[in-house]
Order: sequence, then structure tokens, then C-alpha cells
Amino acid sequence: MLEYISGTVKNLTPTYVVIETNGLGYFVNISLNTCEQLQVNSSATILLHEVIREDTYDLYGFVEDDERRMFRLLISVSGVGANTARVILSKLKTSELAQAIVTGDVALIQSVKGIGAKSAQRVIVDLKDKVSHDASNSDLFVLQGNSLFDEALSALIMLGFAKNSVEKQLQKIIKEEAVSTVEGVVKIALKRL
Repeated sequence: MLEYISGTVKNLTPTYVVIETNGLGYFVNISLNTCEQLQVNSSATILLHEVIREDTYDLYGFVEDDERRMFRLLISVSGVGANTARVILSKLKTSELAQAIVTGDVALIQSVKGIGAKSAQRVIVDLKDKVSHDASNSDLFVLQGNSLFDEALSALIMLGFAKNSVEKQLQKIIKEEAVSTVEGVVKIALKRL
């Protein structure tokens, strides 16, 4: 799996960028927000997300990790594909979208072209618990997708604890405590549960 690509921006449009590195040009789909942070003939590092299907191999790129994490959360929602997620992130900044999800602002999400009321509601319902409402802009997300979080969650669920309560405790622990091992997180969680 590709994580990022560094190179020279050779071609830039509101929907894609061509990055040249080692004599190869990579076509990377981007959002309007990412486009605004790039310049032609400048060096750039683009964080990548790959979409591989039978008939296509697409790269989606992001300058900021928060935007990539939000993209990944969006495509986890039933009925929201990669292109729809890109359109949402072109219309709304990551922080605006996170705020809309947390506050249940269906109208703001529905204002994105191609998103109906049902899709907007589904995004809110599916992502509300995954987007932290009290985080700063640089730390918008609860540590879903973090291997420490995932491994600790898996261990505690196997021990018989309920997923919802475990997730909430792990989020607090990882934010508040300076713990770098799964064992450490699990020990603290066991005391709190």
C-alpha cells in the first residue's frame, strides 16, 4: 500500500494533480482544499489513499493527514464512494465537516452537490462517535485507525467488555495518558471499566 509520494507538481487542476518523481508522473485525485495548498513546479509531499477495484486503480491525495482521515471515515459510510467523499471535502473544510457531524447539521452536509437528506443523515449517524467534538483542529479525530487503539479495543472486547463503553474509555485514555504500549492502555482501561 502506498503511503505518500514526494515530487514536483507538474500539472494542477481543482480535481487532480500530476506529481513527477524519478521520471514517472503520478495522476492523483485531489479535493479543492488540497489544490489550494499546491503550486505548479514546486516540490510537494502528497499523502495517498489507494482505491483498487477490478476495473480501476485510483490514487487520492491529501496535503494534510486530517483530511485523509476524514476521507477514509467518509468512504466507510454505506453509499459514500471515493468521488463523493472528495466532493464533500472540496465543499467543506475538514473542521467544518467534523463540526457538522458532531452537531448533527444535516442541512450543511446536504448542501454538497449530490448529497441528499438520507445520505447526510447516514454520514452523521455513522461518524458521530468517530469524530471528536471537543478536539482541536489539529486533533479532530478520536484515534480510530490508530493501531494502539485498535489492538487495545480488540483485546478488551475479547475479554468480554462492551464495545461502546470500551471505545469511550480508550479515547479518554489515549488522549489523557502518556501510554505508548497496548499493555499499558489495557491495564488502565481495566481499572476504569
